[in-house]
Amino acid sequence: MFPPRKTQMVHPGAALPGRDTPAFSLPETHAVLGTPLVTDEVPDGLEVAIFGLGCFWGAEEIYWELDGVWSTSVGYAGGHTPYPTYEEVCSGLTGHTEAMRVVFDPDRISYATLVKKFFEVHDPTQGMRQGNDVGTQYRSAIYTTTPEQEQVARELTETYGAELARRGLGEITTEVAPAGAYYYAEAAHQQYLHKNPFGYRCHANTGVAFPG
Repeated sequence: MFPPRKTQMVHPGAALPGRDTPAFSLPETHAVLGTPLVTDEVPDGLEVAIFGLGCFWGAEEIYWELDGVWSTSVGYAGGHTPYPTYEEVCSGLTGHTEAMRVVFDPDRISYATLVKKFFEVHDPTQGMRQGNDVGTQYRSAIYTTTPEQEQVARELTETYGAELARRGLGEITTEVAPAGAYYYAEAAHQQYLHKNPFGYRCHANTGVAFPG
């Protein structure tokens, strides 16, 4: 039904070689929140969460609106090619998924709340796609930055999976793994829906609220 290259993970040895440095520059400031866009170093007391839930334009918009989120960005995670471009990621030959990096204040919003939102606003049962968006770059993923995050992510994945099973829906295909390298996407993709308010939003979801 779909080209195999788009829906099968590339072997590391067959991935595109990438480059040693980014192929583009980025603005310093988040277009909505006014905080730093590149957040490789975060202020004391803040934490980082990384999610992949389909097209990153709509995903980022959902999270920058949450109280307690300090900054967001979109990028590429979970793959093999260093400093990829959007076109390279879309080729299926880098192994990356479109991802979103969230810097948040855990005193104002918990990591568990972010994970529950993640499950409610996309369909974690679709494998290498979200709605009509097909390819490995649209797979569902939670990349954790601390052991505590991994524990929470796995527990909540199990809880939501049980709720979907109770309703006769599919099994969760979300990848849960410690975060590796995160590569920022091009400037045009950052806060895309703020710049293009009538732009594309993919919000495929199960319609099932997180239980409890």
